This record gives sequence, C-alpha cells and structure tokens, in this order.
Amino acid sequence: MHPDPPARSPRRSIVKIVAAGLIGTTIEWYDFFLYTSAAALVFNKLFFPTADPLTGTLLSFASYAIGFLARPLGGLVFGHFGDRLGRKTLLVFSLVLMGASTCLMGLLPTYATVGAAAPVLLTLLRLIQGFALGGEWGGAVLIVSEHGDDARRGFWASWPQCGAPGGNLLATAVLAVLAAVQSDATFVAWGWRIPFLISGVLMIIGLWIRLSVSESPVFLAAREKAALRGDARHVPVVEVFRDCWRQVLVTIGARMAENVAYYVLTAFILVYVTTGLGLSKTVGLDAVLIASAVHFVTIPLWGALSDRVGRKPVYLFGAVGMVGWAFGFFALMNTRSPALVVLSATIGLLLHGAMYGPQAAFFAEQFTTRVRYTGLSVGGQLSSIVAGAPAPIVAVALFEGFGGTVPVSLYLVAMCVITLIAVAAARETTRTSLHEDAVSAEPAAAR
Repeated sequence: MHPDPPARSPRRSIVKIVAAGLIGTTIEWYDFFLYTSAAALVFNKLFFPTADPLTGTLLSFASYAIGFLARPLGGLVFGHFGDRLGRKTLLVFSLVLMGASTCLMGLLPTYATVGAAAPVLLTLLRLIQGFALGGEWGGAVLIVSEHGDDARRGFWASWPQCGAPGGNLLATAVLAVLAAVQSDATFVAWGWRIPFLISGVLMIIGLWIRLSVSESPVFLAAREKAALRGDARHVPVVEVFRDCWRQVLVTIGARMAENVAYYVLTAFILVYVTTGLGLSKTVGLDAVLIASAVHFVTIPLWGALSDRVGRKPVYLFGAVGMVGWAFGFFALMNTRSPALVVLSATIGLLLHGAMYGPQAAFFAEQFTTRVRYTGLSVGGQLSSIVAGAPAPIVAVALFEGFGGTVPVSLYLVAMCVITLIAVAAARETTRTSLHEDAVSAEPAAAR
C-alpha cells in the first residue's frame, strides 16, 4: 500500500490563492492603468488631436472615463453569475476579456490613418475593459476572503488590493523605460503600442495561474446548503437591492475619497507636472513609479493593522489624513523639485493605502454569501461612476477653469467628507465569520 499524500497545509493553500488573486488583479489593473497613462501622454495627440493641448487631454480623459461607465454593468453581470455559478469561472473570463481588449488597442490605427473611426474603436475597447474590470475586483477579493481565516482576513484579502498599485507600477515602469530609450517622436509614432501588446503575454500567464486554484469553500458550502433547502434558484441581483441596499450605500460612500484620491494622485499628476509645472513627463512617471512601489508594500500592512484594531479606525485614519494632504500634495509639487514631487505622491498613496488596505475585508464582511459577489461588485463599481471616472476630468477642468489647484484640493476634501460619514455609519466587522454565514443564512423566501 502506498501512503496517502500529505495534506496541503492551510497556510500553503491560502498563499497559493493569494498569489492567484494578486497576479490576476495586477495584470488587469496593468491593462486598465496603461490606458490611463496613455490618455495623459499620447492618446490626446493620436486619437483626439486639437489645437489646444488641454482640450485634447480632456477629450482623451473623456474616453478614459467611458470605461468606468461599463464597470457597474460588469459588476452586476459578473456578480450575479458569480453568486450563482462560482467565483473562479467568472475570474477566468474577466481576465481573458481584459487581456484581449488591451492587446487590440495596441493594433489600432490612429486618427491620422482612419479619421473618426480611430477614437470610436478605442472607446469601444475601453468599454470592454471597464466591463471586465467591473467583475474582476469583487471576485478576486472574495475568493481570497472566503478562503482565509477570520483572524487574518484583513491581511490576506488586502493582497489582491495590491494589484492596483502593482498594475500601475508595471504600466508606469514599462512606459518609463520606453520614454528613457526612445525619443518623444518615436514613442508617439509606434513605441506606445508595445505595452499594450505585452498584455497578451501577461494574460496567458495569468490564466495558467488562475486555472490552478480551487473554488471558494464558503461559496461551495452555501450553494450546497441552498440546494438542500430547495433555494438554489435565487436571484442575487434582486436580493442585493431589496435586502442589502444600506450596505451598498456604505460601500459606495466609503469608496468616494479612495477613488478620487487615487486618480488625482496617479493620473492628474501626469497632466499637472507637464502642463502646470512645465516639467518633463519623466518626472511625473518617476513619481508615480516610486510611490506605487511604496503603496504596493504598505497595503498589506494596513490590512494587517485592521485585523488588530478594526477596519473602521484604519479606514477613517486614511480619510482624515487625505483631507490635510489634499493641500500638502500640491504645495510640495509646486516647489518643482523632482524629489519633492516624488515625496508628495508617496505620502498621498500611503494615506490612500490606509483606506484601500482594509477595504476588501471590510466590504466582504458587509454582505451574506448568497449575494456577496453582487453586493461587493455593484457597490464598489457604482462609486466608480460618480468618483473614479470623472476625477481626472474634474481635476483638469477645475485647474484650467480657475488657474490653480485650490479647487482641486477642495474637490478632494468634499469626497473625503462623504467617505467619513459612510464609514462612521457602517458596523465594525473585524473577525466576522464568513463560514457561519454560509451555513446559517436563510433563503429570501424564509425571511
């Protein structure tokens, strides 16, 4: 007789799940943020050419914002089927959709070649990107949250959150390398296509990793329980708006400051450094690159801290800190010192991490298993329409209209106030057991 193979240790299992979530979200955010950087650097020239550089940038960011419009729809569709069919299947599909649309962007003809068809095709692919990302985020943080233990959920679930700065880091690094080895003319002519085509290779790597992980045990237990009760045909989309609308509102409000702050710190900075301060685009790219590296490392630390002191205190610290940094950010950049520009972005993303680190566990713990993917995705992505999507556009418009950065700072402060109210109104969820929810949640008909 052959001895049974040793059982996989719980720690080894969760590390594998975390790796799959992190690598997948990093690739998807790489695709999404690559467009953001390109919108600030080249798309205004190649797809939206106008006599006024700021107007071209506004049009470019408008196409960027359209991707956000598709994110709630993606969250709704992916969330509904993720709560019905499972987390893993939908995560694989979202990765394929995102990778393919990004790769095709690298093959698009420009305005000079096909005229108005160029921005139309670019916008269509951006919509597909947004739809895919709308379903990616909720599924990635859930499959980790539902595999991890209650005591360290904040830490483990924060790792997929690192995919945002990780993807931004990767996208910015690729663009920075190209900017360093190519002339501006070469980069605008064809060099910008290389990062988009790289997405195809990254997609294959991500698929190989994601296909190797197991489905969420919490979801499987809940589905089995529902089948035994004859409640397997529930409609998550209906239930989340009927039974969990308060949690959805908390999720939307809590993301307002986090969304706006992130896109001001990583997208508007590229416009302000070049157009407002007259510095090289390399200064802005380097600032985002270094700040994103620090952001990546510290997000899990904020998540771990939320396991010890609670989700709300850490989240509130980040929002309050961002109120003050809304003005300090521009004060440091206005020195025109490259080192202080880097410092301004780094401090901003550190404060952002205090909100973003505990966010995954905090939001997942707000919803029951039967509607968790839907509630998390819909609440998270609806905030992207009113916060993330218009943030660079509003920032550029305020800067151009008022000729200064004070209105941009006040805009960020207003979003922080909304977040403070939403988080203060939410219940503290640290150490909430998702496994108990999977066993004890009653069907909608019984409620």
